[in-house]
Amino acid sequence: MTHDIEDLIVLFDGVFADSYRTRLIRGDVEPIYLPADAQHDHHRIVFAHGFFASALHEISHWCIAGEARRQLEDYGYWYEPDGRDARRQADFERVEVAPQALESMLSDACRKPFQVSVDNLDGVEVDRDAFAAKVTARAARYRREGIPLRAHALIDMLEVFYSGKGGVLQAVAAGRRRLGAGSATRPAARVADADRA
Repeated sequence: MTHDIEDLIVLFDGVFADSYRTRLIRGDVEPIYLPADAQHDHHRIVFAHGFFASALHEISHWCIAGEARRQLEDYGYWYEPDGRDARRQADFERVEVAPQALESMLSDACRKPFQVSVDNLDGVEVDRDAFAAKVTARAARYRREGIPLRAHALIDMLEVFYSGKGGVLQAVAAGRRRLGAGSATRPAARVADADRA
């Protein structure tokens, strides 16, 4: 299956450019979230180097951020670059569990393999398996307890598009329907089907 970043940009913007004044933007360097300002009518989720996985990851952070956080550059969070010590790596992993769990669910909807990112190649040695287990557990909790509405709309949209059950128009319509319905909980039957895909 082809995962063309231009498809993802068109799909995302089709659902969220008007409803949340937010666009997905291909960046040249590091990812960043930029709120609307005097020069830009839309908030911008800028993902790194045109990578599909980076786009899904940055979208996941956006899905979790509340209204107040979405008014702040990078949602007001800190980012510690590669080379973190044990304490800073633990802090990084603690705040990354939820977005990476959502990212794994978005990847499933795209029928694309997911790998956790510990993002610390030059720092303390990381127990990747332990972190992956935390991400998997958090995704299971999302499936039981529900996910944010924007993530739910994205999953509906991505499932339509990447299952081959519809093109861009049908996929965007599915995402917009979910936003209009206002439900932030994934139906258990749909999640079970996604898990088998």
